[in-house]
Amino acid sequence: MIAIIDYGVGNLASVNKALSFIGFESVITSDYSEILAADKIVLPGVGAFADAMESLEKFNMIPVINEATAEGTPLLGICLGMQLLFDYSTEGGEKVKGLGLLKGGVTQFPLDMGLKVPHMGWNSLDIKKNDGIFKGIKENSYVYFVHSYCLSAQEASDVAATCSYGIKFDAAVSRDNIMGTQFHPEKSGDVGLNILRNFASL
Repeated sequence: MIAIIDYGVGNLASVNKALSFIGFESVITSDYSEILAADKIVLPGVGAFADAMESLEKFNMIPVINEATAEGTPLLGICLGMQLLFDYSTEGGEKVKGLGLLKGGVTQFPLDMGLKVPHMGWNSLDIKKNDGIFKGIKENSYVYFVHSYCLSAQEASDVAATCSYGIKFDAAVSRDNIMGTQFHPEKSGDVGLNILRNFASL
């Protein structure tokens, strides 16, 4: 069973539907014991970083995420959910503390690039790791992004894929049982479904 954490934000139904489509059972839940009993956990997220952290605290999800990941349960953060795995974000003009499961920070795309922000639509990946969630995924595969803030991981070894949109940014991460994608695999066609299938099959 895959637990999709419900903390009041995120497009939960689309992830649930995508997992069901590829043959994996998942449940949308904010129940502490149900999350801890899950084989794998998905942390989705849309909206503002500070609001999401506040919601995680309100739903008492921070202790359960810490406990589950410490026990080795695979965790996949999606979009804002990936950003939350890191130390901080400067969204809103102030440095807001994240979960700190991985080292690094999230900052806004430079607004002087002459490109539209948010970065929205299909873009290709420069894959750094060909195992785990990227097993069998071809270099330069296209995936779907919607974000105004981008990640810079502190440890290069945590970066599973990068992407270029005016600047190069970290588009996916992987360290042991903690993984994340800035893009939306559930909206990224066959490539995204294969990434979800790889995660669900770990």
